[in-house]
Amino acid sequence: MNGYSQGSGNFEIVKNDNGPALGYSLKSGVKILTVNGLKFKDLNKNGKLDKYEDWRLPIEERAKDLAAKMSVEQIAGLMLYSGHQAVPANEFGFAADTYNGKPFSKSGANAWDLSDAQKKFLKDDNLRHVLLVGVKSPEVAARWSNEMQAYVEGIGLGIPANNSSDPRHSGQVTGSTVAEFNAGAGGEISVWPDGLGMAATFEPELVKRFGQIAAQEYRALGIGTALSPQIDLATEPRWYRASMTFGESPALATDMARAYIDGFQTSYGKDEIADGWGYKSVNAMVKHWPSGGPEEGGRDGHWAFGKFAVYPGNNFETHLKPFTEGAFKLDGKTNMASAVMPYYTISYNQAKDGTNLANGFSKYIITDLLREKYGYDGVVCTDWMITADEGKSPGDFMGKPWGVEAKTVAERHYIALMAGMDQFGGNNEMGPVIEAYNMGVKAHGKKFMRNRFEQSAVRLLKNIFRLGLFENPYLDTQESAKIVGNPEFMQEGYDAQLKSIVMLKNKGNVLPIKERKTVYIPEVYSPSVKDWWGNWSKQSLQMPVSLDLLKKYYDITDDPSKADFAIVFISGPYSNNDGGGYDKKDREAGGNGYVPITLQYGTYTAEDAREHSIAAGDPVVAPTITNRSYKGKTVTASNTMDLRSVLNTREMMGDKPVIVVTNLSRAMIFNEFEDKVDAILARFSVKEQAVLDIISGKYEPSGLLPMQMPANMSTVEKQYEDVPFDMDCHKDTEGNVYDFGYGLNWKGVIKDARTAKYGIKK
Repeated sequence: MNGYSQGSGNFEIVKNDNGPALGYSLKSGVKILTVNGLKFKDLNKNGKLDKYEDWRLPIEERAKDLAAKMSVEQIAGLMLYSGHQAVPANEFGFAADTYNGKPFSKSGANAWDLSDAQKKFLKDDNLRHVLLVGVKSPEVAARWSNEMQAYVEGIGLGIPANNSSDPRHSGQVTGSTVAEFNAGAGGEISVWPDGLGMAATFEPELVKRFGQIAAQEYRALGIGTALSPQIDLATEPRWYRASMTFGESPALATDMARAYIDGFQTSYGKDEIADGWGYKSVNAMVKHWPSGGPEEGGRDGHWAFGKFAVYPGNNFETHLKPFTEGAFKLDGKTNMASAVMPYYTISYNQAKDGTNLANGFSKYIITDLLREKYGYDGVVCTDWMITADEGKSPGDFMGKPWGVEAKTVAERHYIALMAGMDQFGGNNEMGPVIEAYNMGVKAHGKKFMRNRFEQSAVRLLKNIFRLGLFENPYLDTQESAKIVGNPEFMQEGYDAQLKSIVMLKNKGNVLPIKERKTVYIPEVYSPSVKDWWGNWSKQSLQMPVSLDLLKKYYDITDDPSKADFAIVFISGPYSNNDGGGYDKKDREAGGNGYVPITLQYGTYTAEDAREHSIAAGDPVVAPTITNRSYKGKTVTASNTMDLRSVLNTREMMGDKPVIVVTNLSRAMIFNEFEDKVDAILARFSVKEQAVLDIISGKYEPSGLLPMQMPANMSTVEKQYEDVPFDMDCHKDTEGNVYDFGYGLNWKGVIKDARTAKYGIKK
């Protein structure tokens, strides 16, 4: 026996001459069985080799054997996906928890110890899927993973955990999407553009390479499932979750989806176990079926005010293509994404059974369409908290039970199960799942419900078996520290950042500025904005770029009269951090609560909005609101000062060059300032260094717009939420149109193989 102890996990590694290395904890009580000279883990401690413990057998056979052995309570626990966990736990607010009843700083606990809630949901609720949103460092993440795997290995049937992460490789910057789905990696990790930035490269092969690198980093952190890619089509320009999509082109998003998932899921050579799956694989949970992109008015489904996706252009089928032609038709051996997450929204009037339920509750959307028509048999997991109760106002961030608002929590679980769901995101307690099971027994009998539960259990277990976690879920913490964010991975991420930057304007070839000239950069005013829970941020005024970094490129002055040129850093217009579209004060004043979402900085009045909304209705918190129109109402972007900064800088600089760098998380309107500036660069949550490398001519810009930039708000109001490429686009002083696929390099408008393949065929 070849054993050693590692980190705080205290585990042994046993080598097989003709088979996998086995890792087991000295604390779990698991023993090693020897059969015909081969080693196996006795996970249920019964002294004999069960099928599910036999790594020689096909995964399907192992999963079915284990599912049959599981109690209803154990399957119910497997169906849970935890709320957001930080390692160590935060002391208050989001992802907070205690250690022996005390906050981490007062507990004497190690950063990698299991928190009180984690021990409870792993043991008492049989939960085996944990969502990580923040880790202190790669080493702490690896140690925590080892602690947690040792803990569950000693319980019941010894089923390992399948931890997951939302996207965590994006270099977030001010004004970009900040929310639970991108809550921060913690620890150094390779930094890449966000989804829109990836799309702006127009290079699926680059996205596949990202998947391969990110998968290695995820596995080194103990993460076996990625809650990504987000392949909703960004056909609605106001939707603030556009930042994580691959843009509005069905063809580009389809190819990007396929490449991303192939990169994440495929193991090669000695790392492969079977069918492309193996020790370097990460399950991809593709989202959001059947697309969350066409939100009415751009409002988001995390809130009751955004619960409806609408299809005024009758374009439902187009939104399925990134799934049916991309995620479910991979080039690699894993064949299809191993998990799918439906969005919160009600796909309004799309279900052929006449119901209008959120996608996760819709039998038509999940069983009839996804399972039967498209033959999908992987895991289907709800988005987070769809079974919880909503708040007292459509603007409250709480549960999202759209379409079943008046039902009980247990009834919602039952409706979702009968619709075809396998798993409940954000739910730590198995009680309501057991209640749902009992409802099913009453309606359909015990045999039917047992079969229904085992069906989901097999799907969920296959995704754990495929990664080799039953054989060895333990990490070498020193190896993890070497892999995550290593120099090669950091460099590849940085190269992708450079490729994602789009040059929109370059009047008189003012760029690049290669000489060491003197630059003026105005400070950025960040206004107070509300977060998801209604808390206000602190306003600030600060430099948008590190002076130490800037000094490597140019001399710096705070006096515009002494500058040779200016760079103004701005963010696309935004209103609070919920994407906007609803104002409680409007409701309190007798209105319906709905207000416009603006893509311009200056005050906007929605004169061209719909007279009557396509969809409406909340039987619990707003039963009297039957029209969600905001026609005639006025709003101003929270960061309207960004426009003032550009215009003031132009005036102060006289006829000297002014370069604008805008950070885009969705579409924006350029007509308020474009004619006043000399050059414009668009970035998608990438770092300032990459921008300076373009401006200084170290690299040539090559990015292309992944979505249209509208000429004005009138065209935004008149476009259809579900239809791509249906806006009038901005035309600049140089005669260039900011349409999908447009971008400049030093020579002019880019025309290459990418634009030939994906450009709009006019």
